[in-house]
Amino acid sequence: MTTEQTGAFDITRPPDKDLVDVCVHCGFCLPTCPTYLLGNEEMDSPRGRILLMNVALEEGELSDSMVTHWDRCLGCMACVTACPSGVQYDKLIEATRPQVERNYERPLGDRSFKRFAFEVFTHPGRLRALVPVMAAARRLGLIEFAEGHLERFPKLQALQKLLPDVGVKAAVARLPEVTPARGEQRGRVGMLLGCVQRVFFHDVNLATARVLAAEGYEVFAPRSVRCCGALMLHSGYEPEALALAKKMIEAFEDCDYVVVNAAGCGSSMKDYGHLLADDDEWGERGEQFSEKVRDVTQLLAEADPVAARHPVPLKVAYHDACHLAHAQGVRSEPRKLLGDIPELELVEPAEWEICCGSAGIYNLLQPETGRELGRRKAQNLLKTDAEAIASGNPGCTLQIAAYLREEGRPLPIYHPVQLVDRSITQAGAP
Repeated sequence: MTTEQTGAFDITRPPDKDLVDVCVHCGFCLPTCPTYLLGNEEMDSPRGRILLMNVALEEGELSDSMVTHWDRCLGCMACVTACPSGVQYDKLIEATRPQVERNYERPLGDRSFKRFAFEVFTHPGRLRALVPVMAAARRLGLIEFAEGHLERFPKLQALQKLLPDVGVKAAVARLPEVTPARGEQRGRVGMLLGCVQRVFFHDVNLATARVLAAEGYEVFAPRSVRCCGALMLHSGYEPEALALAKKMIEAFEDCDYVVVNAAGCGSSMKDYGHLLADDDEWGERGEQFSEKVRDVTQLLAEADPVAARHPVPLKVAYHDACHLAHAQGVRSEPRKLLGDIPELELVEPAEWEICCGSAGIYNLLQPETGRELGRRKAQNLLKTDAEAIASGNPGCTLQIAAYLREEGRPLPIYHPVQLVDRSITQAGAP
C-alpha cells in the first residue's frame, strides 16, 4: 500500500475530482446501465458509483460496500454514450480500480481466481496446451457432466459454460509473420494476434490478414506480442497491463497503423497515451501509438475498397460490442462494411446498447449478473429471426454462444471481417 493518501486513495492517479464534479446526477445514464436495470439499485448506477468515488476522495477508508458497487460495474461505458454532460466515467472507473487493488484487502479466494485467469487467458501457449484436454473432456462427456455438479462453485460453473468447442488443429495454427499486400501497397499495418483470439478464433485472424492484404495492406503479425493487457487493465491490475503495453508499442512503432479485431483490446490500446501520460519515457510514445490504433472495421471503412465484393445471401443480426460501440465510438463502420456486401441482410436487435455480460472476465467474477445479461442478449438476438450473428469481440462471441446454446438455438457467430472475407473470396453464405 502507498503511504501517502488522498482520502481513501493513494496519490498515484486517483480519480480526478474535476471529472467527478462534472456529473450533475441527471439520470440519463440509468436506462443504459445494465446493473441498474437488473437491480434498480442507485449505488449500482454510474452516478451512484461516482458519488462513492467522491466520498472516497474525501474520507479515509474504502468500505466493503464501496468496493462491492464498483466491482459490479461491467465497464461497458454505455453511460458515456448516453451522458449529455460529457462525464468521462471511463476515466473515473479506470482510475478507481487500480486504487482498490492497491488499497483494499480482498479475500484470498478472489485474488487467487483472478490470478488464475490472468495466468491462463493472457498466455496463448498455456491456452493452447489446454485445448487437447478440453477436446478430450468434451468427447468423454465430462464438460456436460461438470455443468450439473458445479453449483457450489459458481465461478467455475460460469467458466465451464463458456468453453468453446475448438479443434486442436485450429488452436495450434499459425499466421505468417508477414502477409504481403496484393496489388499496389497502401501501407504497412501491425496486427495484434491476441491471446484468446489467436487460440480460440484463429479463423478470425486469418480472415483479417486476408482481407487487409486484398485491400492493399502489408500485414505484420508478430507472435512475440502475446497480450495487450486489457483483461488486467479492466480489472485494476495496472502495472502488469502497462508492462505489456510497452512491449506492444515497441513491436509496432514502425507500422503505419495498428489493427485490432477484438474490441476490448482495441479500447485499451487506444488509451495507452492517457495511461502512460505521466511516464517521461513512454508518454509520447504511447500517445503516438494510440493514434495509430484502428479496429479492423474502422480501417476498412476509412478507405475506398479495392477488392470486389460478391454476394453472401445471409440474414445477419449485428451485435454491438460495448468496447467498440461505447468505449471507441465505432458503430457505423462495421454496419457499412456489412451493408456493402451484396445480398447480405443486416438486422438490428433490441437493446443494442445493453452489455451481453461478458466484459472481459466479468462473467466469471460476477457470474449471476453475467448469466442474466447473457440470457437477455441471446433472447433479443433470437427475436430478430436472423440466420447468423456478427460480433466484433471474442468475449462477446463466447458469452452469446453459451446462452444461444442454453436457448436451444446455437446460431453461428461471425466476426464482420469473416463475412467480408467470404464476400471477397466469393465463398458465398457459410
